[in-house]
Amino acid sequence: MKFTELCQPIFEAAINDYHKTDCVDTPIHNPYASGIQHDLYLKAWIDTVQWHFEDIIRDPDIDPSAALILKRRIDKSNQDRTDLVERIDSYFLTLYKNVKPNADATINTESPAWAIDRLSILALKIYHMKEQSERVNASSDHIERCQTKLKVLLEQQKDLSTAIDTLLEDIETGHKYMKVYKQMKMYNDTDTNPILYNKKNS
Repeated sequence: MKFTELCQPIFEAAINDYHKTDCVDTPIHNPYASGIQHDLYLKAWIDTVQWHFEDIIRDPDIDPSAALILKRRIDKSNQDRTDLVERIDSYFLTLYKNVKPNADATINTESPAWAIDRLSILALKIYHMKEQSERVNASSDHIERCQTKLKVLLEQQKDLSTAIDTLLEDIETGHKYMKVYKQMKMYNDTDTNPILYNKKNS
């Protein structure tokens, strides 16, 4: 089985499970106890919750204090997402640790897990664009536009899946090698964000 063939049903399951309640406060019930399947389900769940955070915070009538609380939740969600992507990359580093790259091996522009991150978000776009293309209270023009966009997203999903599986095959056969650079988001670090370290030292 190709790796993206493992990903896709797990992403879809997490998205569908979230939408059973369609509430950002719904606790996750990950059906996988551990392993890469656990992390893929968690990845899709985090992305789905954050998708709806982003919808909510764009409400022009949102209470400013509620918006600030939500912004903090979005910040945490972004950090959780980044940490999880790096954990998935660690899975691949371990999986291919005994592969000796060919002398002419090249590095990819992004790591496997960041490409899989895009695949997870693409699954969300497809879910919601399909939802929009089936809205009974929308205009025919809206439906047609969304159907056209959905076709493009589905094509993009196919192309991205092929690219990810090709990258993994190239790493496995030594034609590519992977390196992982931690994100090092300075604004989350109390030692590198001047607002935070000045407050800590005051």
